[in-house]
Amino acid sequence: MIDIIKQIQDANPALGTTIIVLRSDSRALADPATLTPEAKAWLDAKAPDARLSQETVLLAPYPGATPTERTVTVVAFSDARHLAAFATAWTGDPTLDDDEAA
Repeated sequence: MIDIIKQIQDANPALGTTIIVLRSDSRALADPATLTPEAKAWLDAKAPDARLSQETVLLAPYPGATPTERTVTVVAFSDARHLAAFATAWTGDPTLDDDEAA
């Protein structure tokens, strides 16, 4: 993942250094270029300066394989605390409510 971040920062320095690359199956994404309404509302309320971007990187599907171009979805933050809060809220597995767990 560090290699991906470095490629993105080199290709688009305007994103800054506080970025997160979302997996394609992220709960925060409605599709690769759009946040879900809930994730968008969360960012608007808690990190209004965050920016969503799609960037192209070279990724190998496994170690030693030839890298190929792939488009990834990135959220850039101006504050590392916002990134950490977003990652906690939107990239982990959702927790079950007490009623669902029973």
